Amino acid sequence: MKILHLSDTHSKHRSLQNLPPADIIIHSGDVSFAGSENEIMDFMEWFGALPYKYKIFIAGNHDDCLFEANIDGLPENCFYLCDSGVTIEKVKFYGLPMFMEDAMTGDYDKNIQKIPTDTDVLITHQPPYCILDSSANINYGDRNLLQTVLKIQPKYHLFGHIHDAYGIEKTDSISFVNTAILNERYEITNKPVLLEI
Repeated sequence: MKILHLSDTHSKHRSLQNLPPADIIIHSGDVSFAGSENEIMDFMEWFGALPYKYKIFIAGNHDDCLFEANIDGLPENCFYLCDSGVTIEKVKFYGLPMFMEDAMTGDYDKNIQKIPTDTDVLITHQPPYCILDSSANINYGDRNLLQTVLKIQPKYHLFGHIHDAYGIEKTDSISFVNTAILNERYEITNKPVLLEI
């Protein structure tokens, strides 16, 4: 099964051309810039029409209007994961969004603890601590997330958030993938990453 991963398009999704074929496309958050309903609706219209067999997306810290939102009207092969999972062709995907409201209340840490231990592909917006999370010599990743990922050992941990930390880092059993498409100046500089599971 081929997975195409991207993140942090910030309402520039329609400028992405010639996306490579895959079985599943996954967007790990910051689909919008200002978090408006119009931006989210435009993204969902674009994403839902893409010619992939399955589509998965989560919310990032810019996607405010998705906080506690009820998402209706998605195509049946398109999944919005919000502290939830979906199994596709025996592969277990789980999505953890990043909302500032959850960070302020402490719910974000509680939600990290709820990630199922049998997750094959973990999709978050925020990176784990010290893995593809550095900008201007500051690490923006989450320590609790790192500990949980190392404990669960998913095959892939897909994320974005830190625009200038694009890349792939591998341990013996986990591939960490930051596929932020835009750079720090919000220009399209990076390409989606094609993965195999």
